[in-house]
Amino acid sequence: MVVGTAIAAAFALAGCAPAGYNPSDYGGGAQPASNDLDPSASPDAPADDQVADGNDTANKDDTAQKDAPDVPEDKLTTELNGTAVPRMGEVVEDQDGFVLYRFDDDKVKPKVVSNCNGDCAKVWPPALTDGKPKLKGVDPKEVGTVTRADGSKQITIGNWPVYRYIGDKKAGTWKGQNVGGKWFVVKPDGTKNLTCLPKISKPVAPPADDEQQSDDSGGAGSDYSY
Repeated sequence: MVVGTAIAAAFALAGCAPAGYNPSDYGGGAQPASNDLDPSASPDAPADDQVADGNDTANKDDTAQKDAPDVPEDKLTTELNGTAVPRMGEVVEDQDGFVLYRFDDDKVKPKVVSNCNGDCAKVWPPALTDGKPKLKGVDPKEVGTVTRADGSKQITIGNWPVYRYIGDKKAGTWKGQNVGGKWFVVKPDGTKNLTCLPKISKPVAPPADDEQQSDDSGGAGSDYSY
């Protein structure tokens, strides 16, 4: 009976976990998504009539916004591609094929606010833009921007600010899923993709001196709340 249960669990895990699954990378184990999680988001989820319209999402009355800083081209997100990856399904990838995420601690009403700054933004680089990104498989009506604390413009999907995760070392991977119980793969309509929900894990530590971590230094942080 024990052997049979273990085999069944292994098959279930293989169907959910990414190719090359390593339990230590995903908090010790992956499970199917829990039915009690709402993919549309936390208590501040946008109403149907609050979808981003391609402008500065829900923040048009903020007259104290900072001037946008110059952002290097290699830090900009120039494409949003709605696609599918094995075992997870619907995702949005940037121009380099990296999966994008949303953060439950962000706010979408009464106005959109990104609450990932400082070290958080080093681990979860915001998808910044200086114009309109090229879209494929993403409805333009779902795409907007929010002005961050430093004045830069961050892309929103379905009103939710979106980010990359530096723990993803290869395009198409999604090691940021359920990190801290707050970060989730974003779907083309801005909702969470809960097809596969690994156990809650801790984020990688922020890189030193703003440099991207090397492939062999991606250990999980121990005291980070983001």
